[in-house]
Amino acid sequence: MVDPREVSMHSLAHAVDDGDDVFAQLGALVALRQEADRREVVLVRRARAQGLTWAEIAFLLGVSKQAVHKKHGGSRRDDRRSRQ
Repeated sequence: MVDPREVSMHSLAHAVDDGDDVFAQLGALVALRQEADRREVVLVRRARAQGLTWAEIAFLLGVSKQAVHKKHGGSRRDDRRSRQ
């Protein structure tokens, strides 16, 4: 079964490359970036929950450990504080 979000990503990627309407292509590119960012957040949380280190996640994302921790680490820390 195909995840509807995957179809959406596929459609958006196709819309970026298809046609001559640069306005539509740029709009699709923005939507594609937003969806990719949303998925990154979900996958990083899932990776941390499964025990991956920040260094491992950083390697997989092709960024530094500091960059991935800065981008994704603060929200987890804030979540813990709010529960206390």
